[in-house]
Amino acid sequence: MRPNKITIIGGGNLGKAIAEGLIISKYIEPHNLTVTRRNIKLLKSLSDQGVNVSSDNNEAVKGADLVILAIKPFQIKSIMEQIKESLKADKVVSSVVTGVSLNDMASVLGEEQPVFRSMPNTAIAIRESMTCISTVNGTEEQKEMMIDLFSQLGEAIIIDESLMAAATVLGASGIAYAMRFIRAASQGGIEIGFGAQVSQLIAAQTVKGAASLLMETGNHPEQEIDKVTTPKGCTIAGLNEMEHQGFSSSLISGVKTSFKAIDVIKDDFDKK
Repeated sequence: MRPNKITIIGGGNLGKAIAEGLIISKYIEPHNLTVTRRNIKLLKSLSDQGVNVSSDNNEAVKGADLVILAIKPFQIKSIMEQIKESLKADKVVSSVVTGVSLNDMASVLGEEQPVFRSMPNTAIAIRESMTCISTVNGTEEQKEMMIDLFSQLGEAIIIDESLMAAATVLGASGIAYAMRFIRAASQGGIEIGFGAQVSQLIAAQTVKGAASLLMETGNHPEQEIDKVTTPKGCTIAGLNEMEHQGFSSSLISGVKTSFKAIDVIKDDFDKK
């Protein structure tokens, strides 16, 4: 099942990336897609493709089979209160907002409204996101619809909501951690002789290749590491030095610290 009409509330970077991806993949015709933003002039690139753009959230959700909330955490409660009267009870609402639970959504929209949380990352802009999805009141058919939609934009899986905060850190924040590794590796490459652009290209493609290798083979990272680390070789020497400097432990610590920080966003919602 695919929705006939989709409305994306919030035409910022993420909302526009979702819209662009759905159009490019031909998941939906542009005239069946609506994107809202206060300043609709900033949505010109979408309107030029035939997408409906609007500054009226209430009007935009009428007739939509799926409403995607792509707004800031501090906005979501007031916007849900604003649009709830315009939503039909059997229509799906999905939030891509960090730190706002399914119970939070149901407390505003009502217990009967099928609600989903979908957590993509910024690679959605090139249709290479990792999106984790959870739901309350969502039917199996609706779950399949959400998997199908976000599979147009990368990989998508259903998870229990109790793991959504962890998914946010590992998948959404995680892309920043990967970028920081590439940046650091590039800087190391400059020190050993490469120019900045070439060094970044080598580091980025190497990370892309490593990720693809694991995705396609299903192997554990250590299996692939063992293939590269020869006795007395330069690779094991480098890896051991990184471990001596706390590479793995600092990364694990960073993931755990990010996880704790999500509670702050939750507190902000509860205070609204």
